[in-house]
Amino acid sequence: MKHPEDSGTAHAGSGRPAATAPPEPPSPAVSFAGAGLPAEVLRTLTRLGVREPFPIQAATLPDALQGRDVLGRGRTGSGKTLAFGLPLLTRTAGRRAEPKQPHALVLVPTRELAEQVTEALAPYAEALRLRMATVVGGLSIGRQIAALREGAEVVVATPGRLHDLIERKACRLGRVRITVLDEADQMCDLGFLPQVVDALDQVHPDGQRMLFSATLDGDVDQLVRDYLRDPVVHSVDPSAGAVTTMEHHVLVVHGPDRYAVTTEIAARDGRVLLFLDTKHAVDQLTRHLRASGVRAGALHSGKAQPQRTATLAQFKDGRITVLVATNVAARGLHVDDLDLVVNVDPPTDPKDYVHRAGRTARAGESGSVVTLVLSGQRREVSLMMAGAGIEATVTKVRSGEAELSRITGAKAPSGTPLDGGPPARPKNTNAPFRGLGTSKGAAKGTSRGAGGTSRGTGGTSRKAGEARKLAEARRAAAVRRNNG
Repeated sequence: MKHPEDSGTAHAGSGRPAATAPPEPPSPAVSFAGAGLPAEVLRTLTRLGVREPFPIQAATLPDALQGRDVLGRGRTGSGKTLAFGLPLLTRTAGRRAEPKQPHALVLVPTRELAEQVTEALAPYAEALRLRMATVVGGLSIGRQIAALREGAEVVVATPGRLHDLIERKACRLGRVRITVLDEADQMCDLGFLPQVVDALDQVHPDGQRMLFSATLDGDVDQLVRDYLRDPVVHSVDPSAGAVTTMEHHVLVVHGPDRYAVTTEIAARDGRVLLFLDTKHAVDQLTRHLRASGVRAGALHSGKAQPQRTATLAQFKDGRITVLVATNVAARGLHVDDLDLVVNVDPPTDPKDYVHRAGRTARAGESGSVVTLVLSGQRREVSLMMAGAGIEATVTKVRSGEAELSRITGAKAPSGTPLDGGPPARPKNTNAPFRGLGTSKGAAKGTSRGAGGTSRGTGGTSRKAGEARKLAEARRAAAVRRNNG
């Protein structure tokens, strides 16, 4: 297979040669066959029931297949994985990687997204006789070193683990001619910019780069200017929160009733994804839901990767119906038929809201996003949602009310514990929901909200420490909004 070299205009600091003139951009593909994909890929698409390209795919495939640098802006769930993955595999096919020296690299921010990208591209890679390796933290580095030693044409990696492998001389990037940054803004937000830059400095200087991101400001803009050469820009999808098939609701709840409202929503028919701010709050709510007879699982960065993978698999196949998670699930998570996302703890950053919301109403389906707020949080949440460009319907609700059921499908849980333990306490015990990591003293007025401390326990508890970090994050977000 022919592998054309890239051409374009050099950027300062990139070390990439300039060309005399960029090629004319091709017309968008109206079909996969019209894009010029190999027969093996077309047969695999047909076998998997993928008939027509999504807008981001139709727009980017011709450019990417020509070897152009591509800058794509689109929400998660818009089909970006195949938009960059099919050209990457097609242009890599026919090459054989030597040990430790891949030919294509996909960088993603989280382990879950890395595994999801690998899973999505594996059938096409197999059809083209390409070997893939996934390198992420939380799993055996020895096995990943062995996979690279055996040879892998395509590597899907998180920046931190890739950096570790390079430091151990288990991976060399000098022969990488196609590099993809997926969810580039989140990689920057998570502090991975130095590792991303280090990787881009090591790949072949004449290679193709594709960057996909929901937002293109700040550090992402710097990456584009330094490392993409005359990129073709495509922005074809609205932000997640602007999807017309998505409804947004703010439910104003009474503090002591918050746990009961959350439990009844979780007991609905169908899947639901609940977002909270801290790992402790996720574990606490998950235990309560299981004690109430709700099939719930917890997902956060404190879980070992095999646990996280197993929990996601159970959520996708219906063995659990409720996923209780921190923001680790806000990007890259794709679950069919997920029609409800609930912010049990409202996000402080508009971008976090958009990405949490993007877990539903994917690929043209419909969905709802519900945010629970106390009366004292309404102003802060209104400002956050305005920053996200969201207009939500505001409703005051209490547990057991028909209006709560109409909006969310809420119903009373079975009350039969799933783990053989004692049943959860009755819903109307006037115990406040401590989803923000407050101490038990909150029920007695000794601490309130995210900044609470535990009195009479000999100092600040771990929960209060998490809550203090959360409060600092909220203040920082408010400062950014005011300075913006």
